[in-house]
Amino acid sequence: MENRVALISIVVENEEQTGELNDILHQYREYIFGRMGLPHREKNISLISVAVDGPADAISALAGKIGSLNGISTRTVYAK
Repeated sequence: MENRVALISIVVENEEQTGELNDILHQYREYIFGRMGLPHREKNISLISVAVDGPADAISALAGKIGSLNGISTRTVYAK
């Protein structure tokens, strides 16, 4: 299967889930080539962008696991 490049956008509204989120990201570290996190202290949320390069099914699985966490939302955008 051909690799795809994608950007996973994550909104963390439940800070208690960050440990689980980091564990999931660590499991997929071989596909991650960039990550940026921005805390928005006034709103008590964090915004995270994760750049990935890997098989589409691995990217989808990563995003699905992250999105299943309580208080965390995610969307994925693929390069053409």
